[in-house]
Amino acid sequence: MISVGKKVKNFSLAATGNKTISLNDYKGKKVVLYFYPKDSTPGCTTEGQDFRDSKGQFTRQNTIILGISRDTIKSHESFRAKQKFNFDLLSDPDEILCTQFDVIKMKNMYGKQVRGIERSTFLIDEKGILRKEWRKVKVKEHVKEVLSAAKEL
Repeated sequence: MISVGKKVKNFSLAATGNKTISLNDYKGKKVVLYFYPKDSTPGCTTEGQDFRDSKGQFTRQNTIILGISRDTIKSHESFRAKQKFNFDLLSDPDEILCTQFDVIKMKNMYGKQVRGIERSTFLIDEKGILRKEWRKVKVKEHVKEVLSAAKEL
């Protein structure tokens, strides 16, 4: 389990573009990890588009954006291509990173209890320290909040 002010343990996950991405790849850069429930669903699409459209501003803040869900790389590649995302999506089918960041929760879907990712975002500084977390994220205006926090670091 991670907490604000603590160093985030390194991880390696399969990512779009036929890559494996590790947190250690981004030493010296800030990293936004945003966890989302499912590729190609309305809220997840809007959130990804907002990050896509703000990527230049994040880049000016020396900040990398990484999206994470339990979907397959094949699903991620399709989602990324269709939405023209300019950042990588990581696949966490075994819930390794989801567990580390405690984002798997019981949720109500159409009256049924289901286990899934609670939309959450984490901002990690250049030294690998978790500086800010957002849980139970509402998509509207969220990316602006994350960008503002990245500027403040």
